[in-house]
Amino acid sequence: MGKFKEKVAIVTASSDGIGFAIAERLASEGACVMVSSRKHQNVDGAVRELKDKGYYHVSGMVCHVANKEHRSRMIEKTVEEFGGIDFLVSNAAVNPIFGPILDSTEEAWDKIFDVNVKSTFFLVKEVVPYMVKRGGGSIVIVSSQGGYTPSQLMGAYSVSKTALLGLVKALVPQLTQMNIRVNAIAPGVIKTRFSEKLWKGNNEISDNYLNTIPLRRFAEAYECAGAVSFLLSDDASYVTGETVAISGGVSNRL
Repeated sequence: MGKFKEKVAIVTASSDGIGFAIAERLASEGACVMVSSRKHQNVDGAVRELKDKGYYHVSGMVCHVANKEHRSRMIEKTVEEFGGIDFLVSNAAVNPIFGPILDSTEEAWDKIFDVNVKSTFFLVKEVVPYMVKRGGGSIVIVSSQGGYTPSQLMGAYSVSKTALLGLVKALVPQLTQMNIRVNAIAPGVIKTRFSEKLWKGNNEISDNYLNTIPLRRFAEAYECAGAVSFLLSDDASYVTGETVAISGGVSNRL
C-alpha cells in the first residue's frame, strides 16, 4: 500500500508475537522498521524472516528497554540507518510471576514496573526530540485489557498496564504542542508465547477466560497490527490520548 513510505518506526519486543505482527504490518505498508528484542538470535531471526518476505527496509537491534544504554544505541542506530524517527510502538513487557497477587514479591513488582512502565516513559522521552526534528510523529503504547479488568493470576502485571493507560493521558498535553500524537491499544488474550498460560490447551484457566469473551475465541497477533497501523497513520490525525481495546467484545471500563 505504501502509506508509510519514507516513515521510520521503532517497535520494541518485535521478534515475536504482537510486536512482530506490528513490525510486519508497518513494513508491508512501506515503513522502515527497527526490530528489537533482548536476544541477538531472536532479532536476527525476525529480520531475516521479514527480509525473506521482501521487506528490505528493516533492521534489528538488541535492546533491553530497561537498559538506558541499550535504548540510546537503538535510537542512534535507527537514525543512522534510516535518517530519523517518525513512529514508536512501545510493546516490551515482562511478567515474571503468575498467581494470586498477594503471593507476588517485591522483586517481581520492581521488575514489572521497571520494564513495563518506567522504561516506556523514558523511551518516549528519548525518542521525542527526533520526532520533533521530523516535524512531529505518532506513538502507540501497548497496554492490556488487564489494565481495565485485572487478571486474578497476573495482578502486578495488570496494575502496570493500568498505569500505561494513565501515562498516555499524562503525555498528551505536552506532546500535542510538538505535533506528536500518543495512543494505546489494550489487547485481550492474544495467542502468543507470552500469554500461553491463559489460552493454550483445554483447561480451567483457558475455559474461564474464553467464557468471558463475546466473540468466543482468542485473538491472533495480527489482529492487533491493524489498529496500530491506523493509530500511527494520518487516518487518525485527530485521535490522541485514546486506548483502543482489542478484546473480542469484553467490556473495558476503569
